[in-house]
Amino acid sequence: MNISENNLTSLSKGPGQTESDKCSNAETAVRKAIKASAQLAVLDISVFAQGSYRARTNVRQNSDVDISVRYNATFFDHYPEGMSREAAGNIPGTMAFADFKNMVQKALVDYFGKGGVTRGNKAFDVHANTYRIDADVVPTLEYRRYTGQTNADGSHHYLSGVAFDPDSGERIINWPEQTYNNGVNRNTATGRKYKRVIRILKRLRDKMRDEDVAIAKKTSSFLIECLVWNADVDAFSKDSYTAIVRHVLADLWSRTRKDEDCSEWGEVNELKYLFRSVQPWTRREANEFLQAAWNHIGYQ
Repeated sequence: MNISENNLTSLSKGPGQTESDKCSNAETAVRKAIKASAQLAVLDISVFAQGSYRARTNVRQNSDVDISVRYNATFFDHYPEGMSREAAGNIPGTMAFADFKNMVQKALVDYFGKGGVTRGNKAFDVHANTYRIDADVVPTLEYRRYTGQTNADGSHHYLSGVAFDPDSGERIINWPEQTYNNGVNRNTATGRKYKRVIRILKRLRDKMRDEDVAIAKKTSSFLIECLVWNADVDAFSKDSYTAIVRHVLADLWSRTRKDEDCSEWGEVNELKYLFRSVQPWTRREANEFLQAAWNHIGYQ
């Protein structure tokens, strides 16, 4: 074995207090920037952390915090066949998403300075300093996926997520609440081993990147979380991280060899397919990463 049980235990640990404080400081600073904007302060806006920072599966001080700035008075919508916006009683909003994104940019630049913010295709990068880490700030609107069913009070039922339009490319839809809640429930059900295994594989990925392993450089943190989500739950009943991670990697590698064996896998939210054309990764790349992780640990 190249990596001992003690090393795996160390890799499983959550972020330290210094890192947690810097993450919290980044979130607080973004909230202050939005609140300080005369344009945004009068709007119905929610600012909330999402992704690995909120889930406590973040592992490196040089990572970033994902923060959604969501305008709540307008939403993107999707209806099942046979249902229309009019039937749901909805009317078009008055705020264009592009205008809202520009307003968020102005608020961030006014607060952090022009040199402190970089506009990307999807998000604004608020740069780190001595007391906070980088923050990826994503302007979003609520996304409502209507189900065609009705609630007890007669209103139309929908699933609530967030969505945004990149400067180039198609609309991106995410489900942060469902992702967070499912992760918490799985972590509880596995005696907190679920998130520890995610941290182990993320830190292994980071070590492989440092050693110039090509597939590790292409493997995102969220893909790793989703792979562990789809692993055989029985793996987490084993009594050592050596045995758990071995079971997880072997199971996932075996079932990602063929499209048909994992075509129905979902993200942690179980509202998006994991391996479909809209994703930035492929089933083959996931399989290659799992093989590389197996080899890196030194399993036989």
